[in-house]
Amino acid sequence: MIFTPRIYQKKIIDFILTHDRGAVFAGMGMGKTSSTLAALEELKKKDPGAFPVLILAPLRVASSTWPQEILKWEFSLSCICISGTPARRRKLLNEKADIYTANYEQIPWLVSTLGAAWPFRTVIADESTRLKSFRLGGAKSSRARALAAPAWDKVKRFIELTGTPAANGLIDLWGQMWFIDKGKALGKSFHAFTSAFFDAYQVGSSAYALKYEPRPGADEKIQERIAPVSISLSAEDYFDIKQPVIMPVNIGLPEKAEKVYKQLRRDLTVAITGDTDITAVNAAALSSKCLQCASGAVYDDEGACRALHDEKLLALDSILEEAAGEPVLVAYHWRFSAEMILKRYKSAVLLEKDPEIIARWNRGEIPVLVTNPAAAGHGLNLQDGGHILVIFDQWWDLEQYLQVIERIGPTRQYQAGHPRPVYIYHIIARETLDPVVLARLQSKRKVQDMLLEYLKSDK
Repeated sequence: MIFTPRIYQKKIIDFILTHDRGAVFAGMGMGKTSSTLAALEELKKKDPGAFPVLILAPLRVASSTWPQEILKWEFSLSCICISGTPARRRKLLNEKADIYTANYEQIPWLVSTLGAAWPFRTVIADESTRLKSFRLGGAKSSRARALAAPAWDKVKRFIELTGTPAANGLIDLWGQMWFIDKGKALGKSFHAFTSAFFDAYQVGSSAYALKYEPRPGADEKIQERIAPVSISLSAEDYFDIKQPVIMPVNIGLPEKAEKVYKQLRRDLTVAITGDTDITAVNAAALSSKCLQCASGAVYDDEGACRALHDEKLLALDSILEEAAGEPVLVAYHWRFSAEMILKRYKSAVLLEKDPEIIARWNRGEIPVLVTNPAAAGHGLNLQDGGHILVIFDQWWDLEQYLQVIERIGPTRQYQAGHPRPVYIYHIIARETLDPVVLARLQSKRKVQDMLLEYLKSDK
């Protein structure tokens, strides 16, 4: 199949060709992968010195999505996925190709192994939020820290791709933008960035545990500064699509589970059975324990799973019944939730690395596909298999939440030629932390929406 870019994809291609370093902020289903490959194919003709190219991405996307897109659209680009044992990876590095793909976890190994012989002249950072933790003088992320030196000493072009650049707020932008302009827009250091645009508040007893709140007008100023090196595209500007239909399904906790939940929240500890307690050592641990209780079980201090209730499973029963045989994608956060779902529904399948599972789902052969948003959030095409998603466990991560929705979201449904609504069911335990998390996710989304709106290329 020959690639024919849509109007918005031409904008992505032109941006990449005219910017040695830049960030492409485009929502799911906007064709960032194919557009980037089209730009690289054109770049190969105009600037061979920009090759070879290293594409960094989540594991499944690096090993599957990028190579498959090259084959699908018949690009004349050779590609090698760097994977396997260290010996195999070294062998693959010695083979000649235009593009090499690798997952972010391999960055330290790549930098250490290649050293001064680093060959990559262009780096594409797919899902660039993986770089958000970069800091000068001690990055929180060892991967980002390892990439920092070759990113400027050896790399000619550096392009970032993501649909959620500021999923958890504007604070996420500095680490990503450093690889684009070395701090020119947002400050030479993270401290300079936060000092200029945020107020810091100490959280807890540690002086190093700080919460940053943007000052009034900070978002507009930040948007202005990064606009010259970024492009933002939203599907809503180019497609006539409807928003997902959000369907909250509220449940109540049984008396025993409610008692455990309330005592844990009040005392930070509770004994269920035997000699082992459930203890939350701090606010973060309490949050996790409360959300576990809301979902049906809790891990005790020895790591054992203690079942509390099956109310969310009963709610899922009703949703599946209402679906009347339509395939349903179920997103979980806690491992015990996945185990409970798989045990209850014999036809359910856990989404794993096997590409055949994705193919079976898209052929409509899997009634219930169970997935963790952290594993399924990037680069997977699941829209052919269904249009119903159940959020079984509530969790704080907005990026994962948005990404898993978009696996079957309206944009992808539209592109795949499926004229059907997308239904998102949230199973919410009343009077627990569940509704608070959902409300927080919705409020956090506003910052990102405003950021992307300002940065639209056709403003």
